[in-house]
Amino acid sequence: MALDFSEFFKKYEAVIGEADQVFNTVRARFADNVRCEKGCSDCCHALFDLTLVEALFLNTVFNARFSGMDRTRILKRADEADRQVHRLKRDAFRAVKDGQNAQEILLEMAKVRVRCPLLDDEGLCEMYDARPVTCRIYGVPTAIGGEAHTCGKSAFEKGKAYPTVYLDRIQDRLYAMSHELSASLNTRFKGLGEVLVPVSLALLTEYSDEYLGIKKPSDEAAATPAAAPAGKAAGMAARLAAGKAKAKARGKGLAECSGCSPETKQGGCSGCSPKSFTIGQAPERPAKKPAAKKPAAKAAVETAKPAAKKTAKPAAKKVKG
Repeated sequence: MALDFSEFFKKYEAVIGEADQVFNTVRARFADNVRCEKGCSDCCHALFDLTLVEALFLNTVFNARFSGMDRTRILKRADEADRQVHRLKRDAFRAVKDGQNAQEILLEMAKVRVRCPLLDDEGLCEMYDARPVTCRIYGVPTAIGGEAHTCGKSAFEKGKAYPTVYLDRIQDRLYAMSHELSASLNTRFKGLGEVLVPVSLALLTEYSDEYLGIKKPSDEAAATPAAAPAGKAAGMAARLAAGKAKAKARGKGLAECSGCSPETKQGGCSGCSPKSFTIGQAPERPAKKPAAKKPAAKAAVETAKPAAKKTAKPAAKKVKG
């Protein structure tokens, strides 16, 4: 069955457009700091993953654009890159199991350079117009998990304030989009919307009905339970309603909430933040309430030290001789 993802690709392309607009705005304001130029491929060796909607988009464009020897050549590079990424992730997983600090492992992995399979021999991207969001904003200041990052070849100075792209917020939107896409597929894989893959695997994967876990009519017929008695049906409906209410209480019921784990995100995501904001804008935090002042009289009573008690000395008695 040919699956149509055009509705979700249109939403994804809107995010791409926003990312490009922000990048161009920052580059226009800080032309001397942004060093991105044709032939620079520093970002093409960065290690990162794609959400489901990004992977499907890249895979769809690749399959439509390449065939024959060109396709084989790129897939060969993708296979080599994917083997390298697999070894890195395997070693990292083992290191975590052995008790090593996860944050330190991630920092070490970030230093590893893995050549993108879409980078040709001339140092140019073979799918530049369809490149992922991460590639589009690599050369300007970004923030992930509250920590600032920038391209090592840029001239942005440490400690100075610059317009920043909040990658967490973009990721929230892409996760929400991926969950929405997954829900539309009638898939048996509950976690499909949370799947992350590197560029190499996105190119190598055949996103067939079987891979996506699309349910067949025969599967649905076999899974249909027998009709419950009237009394039990009412009880089941009540429990189902209670379950939905409990699930809704975990978030605000927004699209962003579907891909969010609030307990792992300090301050919440774009659905739980005090105010939502677009790419490139810092979140507005509510002003801290001033500490309540104590009433003057009460404060005086609490802070004033009690005066030392004076004990009256008895008058000296004259001893009669």
